Amino acid sequence: MRLEVEITGKTFRRTAGETHEVLAPLKFALQSGEVGVLIGPSGCGKSTMLRIILGLDHDFAGRILRPPEARVGMVFQEPRLLPWRSVEQNVRLAAPGVSDAKLSELFRILELDAHRSHFPGELSLGLARRVALARAFAVEPDLLVLDEPLASLDDALAGRLRDEIATLVASSSVMTLLVTHSIDDAIRLGDRLFFLSARPARIVQEVPIAVPRAERTETELGRIKAELAAVQLESK
Repeated sequence: MRLEVEITGKTFRRTAGETHEVLAPLKFALQSGEVGVLIGPSGCGKSTMLRIILGLDHDFAGRILRPPEARVGMVFQEPRLLPWRSVEQNVRLAAPGVSDAKLSELFRILELDAHRSHFPGELSLGLARRVALARAFAVEPDLLVLDEPLASLDDALAGRLRDEIATLVASSSVMTLLVTHSIDDAIRLGDRLFFLSARPARIVQEVPIAVPRAERTETELGRIKAELAAVQLESK
């Protein structure tokens, strides 16, 4: 499984008639089992890029290549759960064929066992984010897209949820594209980091992380973070 992204341009036309450039030429690819991380300033065009990659926006110049049979799992910035459905019903609605054993394993990892029959209005933001993750993983995706899944969570909760994401990603060969503003999230979860410019977004730096995710101790993470800061400083 391979995802190839080659966007040569994306523009919006405003109501006054003038064009507004959102994405500059950019190109990258991901393989099965690989985690790519998009890091860029707010408003640079990350969400537009995700819509193009997911096939929700065809009005762009370039090409997106992935096998047509590839299953896609998506976690949005907002959980987007159906309020009249329970936690389990929300997940099964997206993945009606999911086995009881698979669902129980997802709920165990994501600490949702006690909340299967709860409704979204009864959940905290952290729990709702876990349900959104369970829904995405239940479809057994070939491509997983995570749009700032840890935003607005406190550090302790974000750290726990980040570890749970790492566990789920490591247990499969899913190809993952993560959008985040957090360097800590990027270096703990990513294999390759793509730093984006301000709008119109282009890739200004690609940084591979050679140390396997499972072997990144706190000492290794500190070293990676320091090296990354030095590289970014040199590029300015």
